[in-house]
Amino acid sequence: MTLAVISGSGAACDIKVPTVAAGYGESNEKPRGGKGGQPKFIRSDMADVPVQQAAGSTLPLVITRKKGGDDSEDGNYNPFEHRKVEHPTSDLETFVHLLKGSLGSGILAMPMAFSHAGLWFGLVATFAVGTLCTYCVHILVKCAHILCRRRKIPMMGFADVAEQAFLDGPPSLNRWSRFIRFMVNTFLVIDLLGCCCIYLVFVATNVEQVVKVYVDMQWDIRMWILIVTAPLILMCLVRNLKFLTPFSMIANILMFVGIVITFIYMFSDLPAPAERPGIVAPPEWPLFFGTVIFALEGIGVVMSLENDMKNPTHFIGCPSVLNMGMGLVIGLYTLVGFFGFLKYGPETQASITLNLPLEDKLAQSVKLMIAIAIFFTFTLQFYVPVTILWKGLEHKIRPERQNISEYGLRVFLVILCGAIAVALPNLGPFISLIGAVCLSTLGMIVPAVIELAVYHEDPGYGRFKWRLWKNSGLILFGVVGFVAGTYVSILEFHAEFSGGH
Repeated sequence: MTLAVISGSGAACDIKVPTVAAGYGESNEKPRGGKGGQPKFIRSDMADVPVQQAAGSTLPLVITRKKGGDDSEDGNYNPFEHRKVEHPTSDLETFVHLLKGSLGSGILAMPMAFSHAGLWFGLVATFAVGTLCTYCVHILVKCAHILCRRRKIPMMGFADVAEQAFLDGPPSLNRWSRFIRFMVNTFLVIDLLGCCCIYLVFVATNVEQVVKVYVDMQWDIRMWILIVTAPLILMCLVRNLKFLTPFSMIANILMFVGIVITFIYMFSDLPAPAERPGIVAPPEWPLFFGTVIFALEGIGVVMSLENDMKNPTHFIGCPSVLNMGMGLVIGLYTLVGFFGFLKYGPETQASITLNLPLEDKLAQSVKLMIAIAIFFTFTLQFYVPVTILWKGLEHKIRPERQNISEYGLRVFLVILCGAIAVALPNLGPFISLIGAVCLSTLGMIVPAVIELAVYHEDPGYGRFKWRLWKNSGLILFGVVGFVAGTYVSILEFHAEFSGGH
């Protein structure tokens, strides 16, 4: 089956759904970390969600393996040999899919991120944060390779990797294996539903700007959010993603055309860089951090493209499809952020499309094209949190009531997203809050903890325990970003509600 996978930035790509055979994980190897002779193998039902994607998101839920590895349990087991791909993709095809899956609505928020960092500090910091995000993806994938080889399983999901890492790690972590699985899935759901809320605000704001040019309507933005939410209730009742694929194609075309036209406006009549601050006050940096994490962490979702590759070993390494693709994506995000802030300066809004001239019909068409693209993307992004939640609820409901219950869950979640968007219609702090809370956790803290658990026994933390110090630094950076980004975002919301904005 082929599904449309959405990155946190809003773009979509077609990816075949990998499955885990029930027979994998049942072997006669010596148990690792088990008690009473009970082997800690991965269950055959660990593939919680048939297709894994994350918004803003985040890291891949479906992880594949790299040939080789630091583990020594079974050097002859090659997970790639157990992978069944009907139509494998070449390195170039994977590279194109990587770009298509990474470039989306997140790029439109980069100028706003630079306004909270400064022109030159934002330039350097975006490259640094992008490199850090890329490295954390490598950590997670490498650990997945090791665990797959240890357990003789061709693939695992993000939550599966976290749970199994805790089972393989120090005894003190074993009891927390189910909790880390629950936490990963919970943060993924919060992240994805938060992105859906951001999409509602984004669409409503752009539509409102265009309509007000032609019709004298003084409606509050909250009313427009309700108008946008209403048709989404019906669209999100579609349970088969095959019927949503045409909308994905339309969204990709509209997003591409809209961004190209936005570039034309952005590069015209640029002021001198000296007219913009090179660095802003440190209290504003958390908003920059949260926004950049929100924009860049979504690229991790396309790691599942490795499942379809003809030569999977070309996906990671140096050079590799991942490094080249993410390098180009980081460069493009930095380019838009730098020149967008250079063009509009202190007038930069949460989405660069909102800065385009209202009276220009071409600019109006850009606002509508990107708004429609994000509107269609909502239904595809919405699929994943629904699937994760329904997987946990399905077994608790009688079979004859499951259909109506699933539809009820879908309607409730769309209404919930609409209610949150109505309550928090300020797009900038919303984006930063989601990035700080969810993506700093899933994108930095969790991969670092997983590597510490996986490398605990074999091969160890290395000379002078460098892996321990490195991952402790990543965890500290993620925690600081989490706390500072959340605090500053809440202050921004408080200022809005108290009339400070």
